[in-house]
Amino acid sequence: MDFSFLTVLLPMLFRGLKVTLMIAGVGITLGFIIGCLSGYALQSHNKIAKIIANVYIWIIRGTPLIVQALYIYFVIPKITGIELSSNTAIMMNSGAFISEIVRGALESIDVGQKEAGFSLGLTYRQTLVHIIIPQAFRIVLPPLFNQFITSVKDTALLSVIVVNEITKQINNYTALNFQVIEGYTTGA
Repeated sequence: MDFSFLTVLLPMLFRGLKVTLMIAGVGITLGFIIGCLSGYALQSHNKIAKIIANVYIWIIRGTPLIVQALYIYFVIPKITGIELSSNTAIMMNSGAFISEIVRGALESIDVGQKEAGFSLGLTYRQTLVHIIIPQAFRIVLPPLFNQFITSVKDTALLSVIVVNEITKQINNYTALNFQVIEGYTTGA
């Protein structure tokens, strides 16, 4: 096998890798914010916030990411006139999954920890910030890294909406050179 194709393909893959990591990084960061808010809403006593969070999570977790990407990229701008970023689908998707991670972490903290904070004279907010969140944060880290890896892999689906991430770069290369085996093997 002749490896001269790498001189053309590798620069394309590195450009795609840069886009992939940027989309995944921004998506998981903003998704983390959405996930924390939604996860906290699921634990709150506010029924409206709980209903909104449950509907959001139910819709996002119940539909494929590719459908979400197509809907966000093509349908929402037609309805609202607002152009959304290509990483909005990754952000919304990871936010829904992170909200369940956050909810699970908050539920895993023993109620006695909260009661101990109150018995020390801490307010609800102080108990949350100083006792509950530090313990929950340690629990959240492993599944959060798994979600980041999933988000990086999910960026390949965004090639459908013309995002020049790694998969799109490989498609561009194979369309020009017809070296399908070399292109997809190197990309994998």
